[in-house]
Amino acid sequence: MKSEGYLAVKYLVCLLMAAALQAWGTSVLASGDALEVSDMHATEFSYFFDDPDMDFHFGNLILGSVSTGGAEIGEAFYAASHIEDGDAASWQREWLALAERVEARGRESLAGGHVVSARTQLLRAVNYYRFSVISMLADNPLFKPTSMKVRSLMRETGKLLDPPLEYFKVPFEDTVLPGYYRPATRDNQSAPTLLMIGGGETFAEDLFFFIAPQAHARGYNFATVDLPGQGLLPFEGQIFRTDTNIALKAVVDHVLTLPGVDEKRFAAYGFSGGGLFVPQAAMHDPRIKAVVMTSAVVDAHPLFATMPAALATPEEMDTWSDFHRDVVRSICWRYGVPQDEPFALIEANKGNTFDPARIEAPALIIVGQGEYKSLEVQRQQKIAMDNFPNPLKKMVVTPADEGAANHCILENRSLVGQVLFDWLDAVFAKESNP
Repeated sequence: MKSEGYLAVKYLVCLLMAAALQAWGTSVLASGDALEVSDMHATEFSYFFDDPDMDFHFGNLILGSVSTGGAEIGEAFYAASHIEDGDAASWQREWLALAERVEARGRESLAGGHVVSARTQLLRAVNYYRFSVISMLADNPLFKPTSMKVRSLMRETGKLLDPPLEYFKVPFEDTVLPGYYRPATRDNQSAPTLLMIGGGETFAEDLFFFIAPQAHARGYNFATVDLPGQGLLPFEGQIFRTDTNIALKAVVDHVLTLPGVDEKRFAAYGFSGGGLFVPQAAMHDPRIKAVVMTSAVVDAHPLFATMPAALATPEEMDTWSDFHRDVVRSICWRYGVPQDEPFALIEANKGNTFDPARIEAPALIIVGQGEYKSLEVQRQQKIAMDNFPNPLKKMVVTPADEGAANHCILENRSLVGQVLFDWLDAVFAKESNP
């Protein structure tokens, strides 16, 4: 147990470091305004809950997945109406109970041979099981079995899709990186491919519900994977690291061998922390022919230094809701830092960078208007756009008045799909016919 004096000294050091980083960021922007602390989970308006973190996850992760088959409005609001605002245990209980009810309905259809009914129900059940563990700590007896249920049910349900969603494992160091692949066509004809990469809180299953249906509708192969720090990999000692490009190289090695993947039309898209992992990989791997980020994280160190959770005093942490506290603790677990020392996330991200000048591929940045209010976010997008060498580079700020302003733009996935795939179609067409 760390002494109060030790924690106070650590906190002071982090504050001084953050102040220096903030001053640096402001000067680069040539702005007279001070760089304000920016909450990545802030929303432009309230969806249902008073607790901001719970409301972010409800409005973005849950309601946002309705358009991709991951939730139903009636089911979602029923569960929400029975959750105590800010209480982690009631959140877990209600989503788990809903998942079990929806799974039972799906299995009834499956037993009767009603494949379409079964897969629509079971896909939502996968997502509801996943929602239940958002604020669940790794030492909770339910966390690991429920997370494994997410995976096993997704693998089972993926076989009901046409063409099916296939599960794969990429050997990496002393473990494997689990992922999914869905070809664009049943006969594995050559097609463009999108590899989707998440961030600090994601499971590979989340990314299916974010973009996979839109990829399929546009004739793209879809692949996604858990990298070190994601999914269940921290149980195996695979926490977030500053050289994620090494793991992504192994993933690209594997995905390029899958049937139907056209190596000349291979794109990688990362949101949140994936906005660092993907371009960092592209620095070292010219096989990635197009890079998309929501948004670009050129340097995670100063970005974490603007996050309220990383700068909170012990007194402030005592005021947090159970839900917010456990979400933050879970992120700490994924980075391998003490769960009661979120300020350690700042130092854990020192050296977690990419150099846009070393990325030869076309690049697209998509950032929500609300997130773009952060001067540090603005600064990092400017560095990226000023230094990407390929003329096929573009930044799109999606608007708040179309409900597309929050972190990762999870709340308007169809708009993200439009921007992403319209740009990729044009890039691949131009690259094919220079």
